[in-house]
Amino acid sequence: MSNGSSITHFLLLPFTDRWELQLWHFWLFLGISLAALLGNGLITSTACDQRLHTPMYFFLLNLSLLDLGCFSTTVPKSMANSLWNTRAISYTGCAAQVFFFLLFISAEYFLLTAMSYDHYVVICKPLHYGTLLGSRACVHMAAAAWGTGFLCALLHTANTFSLPLCRGNAVEQFFCEIPQILKLSCSHSYLREVGLLVLSVCLVLGCFVFIVVSYVQIFRAVLRIPSEQGRHKAFSTCLPHLTVVSLLVSTGTFAYLKSPSISSPSLDLVVSVLYSLVPPVLNPLIYSLRNQALKDAVRKLVTGCVSAATRCLLSSAKGSQCSS
Repeated sequence: MSNGSSITHFLLLPFTDRWELQLWHFWLFLGISLAALLGNGLITSTACDQRLHTPMYFFLLNLSLLDLGCFSTTVPKSMANSLWNTRAISYTGCAAQVFFFLLFISAEYFLLTAMSYDHYVVICKPLHYGTLLGSRACVHMAAAAWGTGFLCALLHTANTFSLPLCRGNAVEQFFCEIPQILKLSCSHSYLREVGLLVLSVCLVLGCFVFIVVSYVQIFRAVLRIPSEQGRHKAFSTCLPHLTVVSLLVSTGTFAYLKSPSISSPSLDLVVSVLYSLVPPVLNPLIYSLRNQALKDAVRKLVTGCVSAATRCLLSSAKGSQCSS
């Protein structure tokens, strides 16, 4: 294969070569998908609750949508390949996976940066909260996160799939990932993508510095709070966000910037699962377990759905009795 145009499909890395274990992989990913869909779906469905129309819940709603997009991009294809005992993904499908995954994961990181600013204003400048984080400012920050993610995904995808590929079509990952595709490119032809990666790293590093500076100011303000209950409430507001950021940054950085000398298919597989599948499942739990208002909204939604379903069943039962 002389270049990318002669490749019609790629071969993804299977979790195992045994058919029985591939079925176990299918059921495991199905459970992960249902957990992520349920958790993020419940958060998304609370958008109509008037009590949650605040900047924090607006950002959380966007975060849930991005998490739904992340696992929907990679997991279904991996499940289908395990179920049908195949490894193939089309060239177009691979490019689409790279684009949408980068879009969602990049936008999520930029949104987490905006959420750190939200926490900073809540704790350090509470009297100016309504002025600094009005509805228009929140929409602009969310749109900037989505737009920057789209631009990063477009540039990386277009550049990666314009490279000549001459080292086969076997991708050593369970989904199409840029570092694995670059391994298939011809010698020295990947330098353009490396340049883009360096620019992206600078952007990510700038956001990380912003998050760190924000939390330094937050912790200084929290430690000045006289009451222990107030300090506990402030820390409980920040810890979920810090947990999500730490997991995403550490695993994502390791996946894209690790030395080739320590790279192996099994290690790459574990790291990719940690940064692509774990956050969509854990984010709803991390944010909802420490948030009473969100738990109350979800409980109200579930109770309403159960009540509506019960009334529907009772009315249908009465209708059948009348007809008989």
